[in-house]
Amino acid sequence: MVRSAIAHLAAGLALLWTCLPWPAAAQNDNEVDLALVIAVDISFSMDTDEQALQREGFAQAFRSQQVHDAIRGGLLGKIAVTYMEWAGSPDQKVIIPWTILDNSESLMAFADKIASTPLRRAQRTSISSAVDFGVKLLEQSGIEAVRQVIDVSGDGPNNQGRAIVQARDDAVAKGIIINGLPIMMRKPGYLDIAELDLYYRDCVIGGQGAFTVPVRERDQFVEAIKTKILLEVASLMPEKPPLINRVQSAPATNCLAGEMQWRDRWSN
Repeated sequence: MVRSAIAHLAAGLALLWTCLPWPAAAQNDNEVDLALVIAVDISFSMDTDEQALQREGFAQAFRSQQVHDAIRGGLLGKIAVTYMEWAGSPDQKVIIPWTILDNSESLMAFADKIASTPLRRAQRTSISSAVDFGVKLLEQSGIEAVRQVIDVSGDGPNNQGRAIVQARDDAVAKGIIINGLPIMMRKPGYLDIAELDLYYRDCVIGGQGAFTVPVRERDQFVEAIKTKILLEVASLMPEKPPLINRVQSAPATNCLAGEMQWRDRWSN
């Protein structure tokens, strides 16, 4: 039922951009509708099957005609995207540098690069460092974007680096939107938290229209990522979208839960 709801949302969004031509190229090649940092968790808590699904999801999203149509329907008809992986505080790596996506050929090539990159895993989970790195990538991109978004996916709370709320608030103060894809397909382990979707909602995402798309089942992974990319590209927030939570004004989650669990592990 959840999977069909996500698919229905994606199909509905696609109707907005059907049969539109690609806009003429802007005078400034660095002007885009959206500058998007895709920040992907590769910590050891992510098993290889989850990593492979995550890669497949993003690759299929950029191959999707719905995403192509959404980009084409923008004011400038192009976006800039970079794909980076992260784990602990010293471990962030750009897999695909900033790339302008302004036609079907560039989108397909970007998707192929995502799919062909070897998987790797690393220690710890520093969402705050991933956000800080994403901010730096945006600041150094040379891209002039109508909107700036950091898209964070992961399966656990921040347990290294500075407090995630500080990193989030600093990014939001610069006009950057942070969206989240909390991955919740396994039972929480020793260093996990039971309600990761609420943690992402209260502690990770921020900015005008920020949202999360939790993934709870393997068969909804790919469709959830495609829907999330569609929403980010089109800058849309439906009134009652499935699996998507608006930013709440008052946090209800302990945003230091990951750090506390890690300290408790090594103090015992």
